Amino acid sequence: MELEQILAEGIVFRKAPTERPDNNRIKTKAKKKSFVTGAHGSGSAKMKADIRRRRAARPSQQKSRKK
Repeated sequence: MELEQILAEGIVFRKAPTERPDNNRIKTKAKKKSFVTGAHGSGSAKMKADIRRRRAARPSQQKSRKK
């Protein structure tokens, strides 16, 4: 029966299932410290980090911290 089934349907070769890596890791660049601080060398990341620092230093952002 198996031989007839193979002849009729063919053989399907599939990639072996792999185990998933640990799901408890940080997945987005926005959460990584080196990306936020611009430490990994990217020019755009350094500019974004500078913008974040300047935004955090604005007086309007400091009001909520003083209370």
